[in-house]
Amino acid sequence: MKISPLQEQTSPLSAQQAEQLNRLIETLTSTQVTWISGYLTGINASVSQGAVPGQAGQSQPAPAAGGEPAASLTILYGSQTGNAEGIGEQLKANAEAKGYAAQLVDMDDFKPNQLKKEKNLVVLVSTHGEGEPPDNAIGLHEYLHGKKAPKLDGLNFAVLALGDTSYEFYCQTGKDFDTKLEELGGTRMFDRVDCDVDYEDAAEEFVAKTLEKFADELAGDQQGDVASAHPTVTSMPGMGAPTEDPYSRKNPYTAEVLTNVVLNGRGSDKEVRHIELSTEDSGLSWEPGDSLGLLPDNSPTIVNELIGSMGFSEDEQVTGVDGEVPLKEALSRQYEITTLTRPFVEKYAQQAESKKLNALLAEDKRSELAEYLDGRHVIDLVEDYPITGLHGNDFVRMLRKLPPRLYSIASSYAANPDEVHLTVATVRYASHGREREGVASAQLADRIGEDGQMPIYVDRNKNFKLPESDDTPIIMIGPGTGVAPFRAFVQEREERDASGKNWLFFGAQHFLTDFLYQSDWVKWRDKGLMSRIDVAFSRDQKDKIYVQDKLRKQGKDIYAWLQDGANLYVCGDANAMALDVHEALIEIAGEHGGMKADAAADYVKQLQKDKRYQRDVY
Repeated sequence: MKISPLQEQTSPLSAQQAEQLNRLIETLTSTQVTWISGYLTGINASVSQGAVPGQAGQSQPAPAAGGEPAASLTILYGSQTGNAEGIGEQLKANAEAKGYAAQLVDMDDFKPNQLKKEKNLVVLVSTHGEGEPPDNAIGLHEYLHGKKAPKLDGLNFAVLALGDTSYEFYCQTGKDFDTKLEELGGTRMFDRVDCDVDYEDAAEEFVAKTLEKFADELAGDQQGDVASAHPTVTSMPGMGAPTEDPYSRKNPYTAEVLTNVVLNGRGSDKEVRHIELSTEDSGLSWEPGDSLGLLPDNSPTIVNELIGSMGFSEDEQVTGVDGEVPLKEALSRQYEITTLTRPFVEKYAQQAESKKLNALLAEDKRSELAEYLDGRHVIDLVEDYPITGLHGNDFVRMLRKLPPRLYSIASSYAANPDEVHLTVATVRYASHGREREGVASAQLADRIGEDGQMPIYVDRNKNFKLPESDDTPIIMIGPGTGVAPFRAFVQEREERDASGKNWLFFGAQHFLTDFLYQSDWVKWRDKGLMSRIDVAFSRDQKDKIYVQDKLRKQGKDIYAWLQDGANLYVCGDANAMALDVHEALIEIAGEHGGMKADAAADYVKQLQKDKRYQRDVY
């Protein structure tokens, strides 16, 4: 449908404004027009209430008489990658659509002493590493578990926890918040909701249940008419206006593989692949620091082995994720059939009727269960504790959905708008008498060549982003495949002609075979884009050297860069490297900043709070 252009004479806009708006309208899809309509309605509502307009989901309610905040529902989120924040945005929008005042706050930005003034609180928090809070939740978590925690007798609360059942301390941070808020006197409005990696449906139910359970408490503080809930939006590179993502986890884009090559040299113990996927005409875009979600297939060998061990027919019709499908199809593309989790073992044990397996699930046997799960897959369990007469439909109901695999994007959209690059380490190992492999990495390595396809979507990470100013120096610490997002960082800064200095710390086993993207780093160094490059190759000398050792060696300059306003980024292994790097940073602050241990730790915490120390660890 053709839209008549705006005219200066028939609108309150200036000639320049009318021209700019006409140019924008010509480029919009119908979905974008609908979004902008709702967005402008929201701004109008905010202005009429005395609020300062901002981005969708970020406006704050106007102060009530006496200086007390009008908002009666406070939503706190703690998130490493942004999933909890996304749920919070949905909850806030739905609350406002019902006429309730609500505010969404990053835990890092929330003043802990404000907690005792809250009446209605929702906590959305993920668990990081081995049961630890994400970076932006550490401060509030410590406050609640410290001596300064206040009595919360007048607080109504609800908690949604995000986690992964394949980890021993599943949703531990959410459990911590839930338990502590009750211990301090708060009233739990309904039982905590724990979400596995496939969290969307449970999160939607939580949002609906929250507004239902808190309705009586919130009814007295309604704001009146407010804007309807908007779709989740993100900023498109190069555009001032937000836009809706065209593809998602539930609606992925099928991308063609353009390049699939091994980066390691001959003789390396590693197999790291550089993957390039076509995004031409997809409408997909991303920012440095974002990840790409892949929706892989399970190995046909493992699927056939599992069907044979269970005595199933591969053609048996089962109720899969999206309706009736053959069992083989369900096990190939819809369900997790490798990683063993406690919830699956519990469901399986109900059918197995094995005293030994039931004993393993006892609370006092958690360490023994963890030892059994380590390195084993579903096939091991069904062979160790066989069940006869089980139907395929009953079996798939025990399984969790096959989760996507996330990989840091290794390319800049500004530099390569029609293709997205990944750096993927192929996972292969032996345990308990079997050869094992990673689901997505082995598919890319063994079953998809340069003519294959892979369903993908962009997973936004708001907590791992380049500084707003191109003048800001950055320090990047990324051993192994952790270097991937930093390739995107430097590509982006090259496109921007950024003047800020760039310093890379990279580590691997051997210089000759494992220096990932060496030619790129050398090229950028020769062009003057890379100010410094420090490398640690652990196996090239008698005593192993790691990136944290290089950090300590360059501690004086690291501290000087930080004092000059540099941002520091860490990407890679959460359980070893990231912890060692964190400790090294504290030591550097203590030695070169003349601080005692506690002050040095506080210095590093403040860097995190100021978003100058960001981590993408796994």
